[in-house]
Amino acid sequence: MPHPIERPIARALMEATLNAYAERINAGDAAGVLALFAPDAVIEDPIGSPPRSGADLGPWFADTVAFGTRITPVAPIRGSHGDEALLVFDVEFTPPGSPRLRIRSADAFRLDADGRILSLRAFWGPDDMAPA
Repeated sequence: MPHPIERPIARALMEATLNAYAERINAGDAAGVLALFAPDAVIEDPIGSPPRSGADLGPWFADTVAFGTRITPVAPIRGSHGDEALLVFDVEFTPPGSPRLRIRSADAFRLDADGRILSLRAFWGPDDMAPA
């Protein structure tokens, strides 16, 4: 779906938002992570799963924290000439009744002019998940 870009988002703002996303998840700060998102933000994680938005985001990040999630970037943040940036990372977590898992992911974020996340699309598939 095309979206109008009023002006490109500054690289420093993109990096600050994506770094805050990883830092707040690693700190177990679900409310802080949620505060990075615009009220009408949409998450598709992984791509192909039902999108989440609105009231669904709070429980999503509460589970993220409850599962002891840790994000480790494996490449520099990638910017764009528009309003999107990419975070490439390994994420480890322990879902209920499961051993600790690792997913290798690349998440594409679309940001508004204030650096709030409008959308997050996670690129990973079954072959990217393994025991940690």
